[in-house]
Amino acid sequence: MNDKCINHEYYMRPSDRVLALIRRIFHNNPEFRHDSLKHVARFAPVIPLMGARPDLSKTLNREVTFADGCSPLHFGCPIMLAAGANKTAKRICDFANMGFGGISVGTATRHVREGNTHRPRIGFLENDRAIHNSMGLNNDGVEAVTRRTDAQISAAHRLHMCVGISVAETPGLTDEDEKLKDIVESFSIAYKAADYVEINLSCPNTGENRIDLDMSLVNKIFTAITDYRNSQTIRKAIYAKLSPDMPDNHTATIMDMLVKVGVNGVVVGNTYPTKKLSDLPVHVAYKDLTPLRADGDCGGMSGRPLYENMVKKVKFVREHYPQMSVIACGGIDHGYKIYDLVKLGVDAVQCYSVVAFRWMAAHAMRKELAEALSKDGFKTLAEYDAARSKQ
Repeated sequence: MNDKCINHEYYMRPSDRVLALIRRIFHNNPEFRHDSLKHVARFAPVIPLMGARPDLSKTLNREVTFADGCSPLHFGCPIMLAAGANKTAKRICDFANMGFGGISVGTATRHVREGNTHRPRIGFLENDRAIHNSMGLNNDGVEAVTRRTDAQISAAHRLHMCVGISVAETPGLTDEDEKLKDIVESFSIAYKAADYVEINLSCPNTGENRIDLDMSLVNKIFTAITDYRNSQTIRKAIYAKLSPDMPDNHTATIMDMLVKVGVNGVVVGNTYPTKKLSDLPVHVAYKDLTPLRADGDCGGMSGRPLYENMVKKVKFVREHYPQMSVIACGGIDHGYKIYDLVKLGVDAVQCYSVVAFRWMAAHAMRKELAEALSKDGFKTLAEYDAARSKQ
C-alpha cells in the first residue's frame, strides 16, 4: 500500500483572488456567502469568464462495486460535494456545472429543522482556509429531501452524478426507542430514492451528545437499518459517517460492529469539534472564535487543517478493514491529494470548504487528478483501477 499523502499546495490564480474579494465584501454576511453557492452552480454556464458546464468526458469515471450484491455506484469523477452544501436537494443537477461527479444531499432529519437560532452560524477562517460552522442541522425534513431527489435523480445520472442522501437523528429526542424509531424512519424514506444512504453519526453542531459515543445505540441503529435494507427488492449501499476526533480504539470498536452487521462503507470523516481545535495545525486561536463560540462550542471546523488527521484515519481503516468502502472527507482541496487517496484505496472523496477558496474547485481538481494519472502513465481512472486489480 502506498502511504505517501502530501498536503499538496495550490497557488492563487486571478480567479481565486476574485473569490477572496467576494469573501471580504461579504465578511459580515457569512451565511449569505454560504448560501450563494447554489446560485453560482445554477448560473455557472452563463456567468462571464466562468462558462462552467458539466464535464461528461469519461477520463475520471469510476464505478464502485460491493461484494454483497448492492447496486454499484457510478461517478462521473470521484469528487463529490459533501453533505451540508445542498441541504434541501433542490436543483441537484446544477452542481454538475461545477464539476462534481456526485453529491450527498442533506443532512436530513425526520422533521423540518430551523437549526441553531444564534447568528452568525458560520464564519470563514482566511489564514487556515477553513470554515467554522454551527448551523444545527437546519433542513426541510427527509420526506421533502427524498421527494426532490427522486424527481431529479434520473437527470443527475445522465450528467454522470451519483446521488446519496445523508440522514441523522432528530435532535431533542431523549428516549432511546424514540431515537431508534426516528432514524430508522428517516433511513427507510431516504432509501426509496438515493443511490446510497449515509448515516451521520457524528454531527457536532446541535449541542447534544453524539450518537457515535453510545455503542449500544449505534449497534441497534445499524442492525435495524441493515435488516430493513435486507428486506428490500433493491439492495443499496449504506455508509456511516464517522467523526474525525475518535481515538483508534473507539474507531475499531465501531468498525467491528459495522462489518458485523453488513454496512458497506464509511465516510472518513466529519467537521472537527470546536473544543478540540488545538489538535489541528491551525492559525486561529480558540479564544478568537467568538461570536461563533456563543453557541456553547457545539460547532466544528472544516477545511484544509483537517487533511493530515483525515489521512491517518483513512490509513487505519484501509489497513484493518480492507473489505470496507471508504469515502474520504476533510481538507481535500487539490487533485494530487485525491490521487494519493485513490492509491490508498479510497473510492471517492467529499469536499465542500474548498469551493469557498478555489474558483470552480472541482473543475480545477479534475485537471490536477487527470495530470497526476498521466504522470503515472494512465489515460483514465478506469485504466488505473484495472491495473491495480491485477496486482
